[in-house]
Amino acid sequence: MKNAGRVIGCAITLLLASCGGKLVYPKYYTLEVPAAPARTATSARFPGTVAVRRFDSAPYLRQGRIVYREAPGEVAFYDYHRWASDPAESVTTAMIDALRSARLFSLVKRYDGQNQQDYLVLGRLERLEEIDYGDAVGVVARISAELVNLRTGVTEWTDDAAETVKVDKKNVDSIVLEMSHAARNSIDRLVVSLDQHGPTK
Repeated sequence: MKNAGRVIGCAITLLLASCGGKLVYPKYYTLEVPAAPARTATSARFPGTVAVRRFDSAPYLRQGRIVYREAPGEVAFYDYHRWASDPAESVTTAMIDALRSARLFSLVKRYDGQNQQDYLVLGRLERLEEIDYGDAVGVVARISAELVNLRTGVTEWTDDAAETVKVDKKNVDSIVLEMSHAARNSIDRLVVSLDQHGPTK
């Protein structure tokens, strides 16, 4: 058994040496959505309270690896650049922050399974990826959301927003940074849409 272990060890050593002897470890990133600016409104735009349920995401975004496309119908994944946490969780937190800052409701909280609020926000991270085709490298973030009246069960608002941002530097750090900005802009558009087309008093 000792000889067998020695043989396997030598084989691994030779394999590493043939590849340059350098191990490659994954690098992890987080989606850091910038804080939303506070509005000057002193009272809630809509009556009642709202809870935000954790956003869902497209299945391919749950792989844990950062996504890029070299053609519109193609989905590819970086092998060594991965998310440290689910981007959909970051988007959920950012939506809660945006709703609080916009002062649309008297209370905004994360959904805890209790339907004690007046409204519930549901959402989905539809796209979050690097775009490597066209005129320049860029990123896209697309988010959809809806507002459900928990008293009546009626969906009172629904919309989606997408933001595409060009990337000046072709490296993953810059790509993730611009993904964060694109997500912020998409969330801001959704909040503006909710403000304009949400429930009436």
